[in-house]
Amino acid sequence: MRVAVVYFEKEKGRVSEVAEALAHGIGEQGHDVKVVNALLDTNVKLTMYEYIAIGTAPLSPFSKKLDGSLETFVKNAGTVTGKRCYAFVLKKGFRTFGVLQGLMKLIEKEGVILKTSDIINSKEEAAYIGKKLHISK
Repeated sequence: MRVAVVYFEKEKGRVSEVAEALAHGIGEQGHDVKVVNALLDTNVKLTMYEYIAIGTAPLSPFSKKLDGSLETFVKNAGTVTGKRCYAFVLKKGFRTFGVLQGLMKLIEKEGVILKTSDIINSKEEAAYIGKKLHISK
């Protein structure tokens, strides 16, 4: 299956490391995986992918708000209605669960079928999740 791992991060850091590790774990299952930094690759369309993993990190330790560019990207990402999805947020600060809830609401509003979600602490954990993530129909 074609899988997109989409993440939101201005500069290469922990979120990109987690996304790459998640993609590597998914790739070990035999899937064709592409990693997309949605802040840099704004014109990427997710229509051709059968499964989408989407993640971010809290803006600050006390914030549960999402970056505004995340909503813009999801709305302009092509036809995503009915696609299965995995949502993840990097553990950072005190309101990580609130960020995850906001992310889940945002992607479900676009018609994506959210299969599961996680708060991820490390790239090792992300690689493990990628290996165990149920992607096939």
